[in-house]
Amino acid sequence: MLIVISPAKKMNWDARDVQMTTPDMLDEAANLVRSARDLSVDDLKSLMHLSDSLAKLNRDRFANYQDAPDADDLRPAAFAFAGDTYQGLETASLEADELTYAQEHLRILSGLYGVLRPLDGIQPYRLEMGSRLKTPRGKNLYAYWGDTLSKALNEQAETTGSSALINCASQEYFGAVDLKALKLNVITPQFMEDKGDGKGPKIVSFYAKKARGAMARFVIQNRLKDPEALRDFDSGGYAWQKDLSTPEKPVFLRAYPAS
Repeated sequence: MLIVISPAKKMNWDARDVQMTTPDMLDEAANLVRSARDLSVDDLKSLMHLSDSLAKLNRDRFANYQDAPDADDLRPAAFAFAGDTYQGLETASLEADELTYAQEHLRILSGLYGVLRPLDGIQPYRLEMGSRLKTPRGKNLYAYWGDTLSKALNEQAETTGSSALINCASQEYFGAVDLKALKLNVITPQFMEDKGDGKGPKIVSFYAKKARGAMARFVIQNRLKDPEALRDFDSGGYAWQKDLSTPEKPVFLRAYPAS
């Protein structure tokens, strides 16, 4: 199985003593950077709903982006992202063999880099997939990437002998995957909380994001091949709910908040 997750807005730029790999779509990323460099601070504020300080930071990041950076200017993607999903994934605590498996089976969907492996070296950036960045290919990043992401996932599925894709990415990012071009069976786990207030289970964004990372970790650590094995996921107190689930959307529920 392959697993996909989203990147994160927050980044951790601590040095990491791991051997980095080179992203496959650097030419595509460089094209996007050239388009983004034409934007002013006000443009970036509007494009990504940023504060003045964050807009200036990202203006500088695009200005300083290098086509051939030194290793010191890069960080491995799965270590560099530091949002809720990555709290659940806990990349830094994966064993060496688990990280090797993740390099083959885990992919990060990126607005700038397209598809990243965990150890791909990246420069600091923020470019959300939902951004309406105009390029010669269209008015937003969905138009820019087209079926490129699907083709990359298909190729990796063939390499690893995978027939299923476990979608632990957000709707914003997985929306960039052209499902018509994708040759994999997509399974999208849902993580819900029961507040015990009689209103029924609800998705709570913070917890769901963290659980997606934990699910990716679960698949990696157990080398799962059969999607039905996802039902055994119990990290953080979640339990599979047969009555709420379908084969394409297994539902996991826990009491809210978890003890």
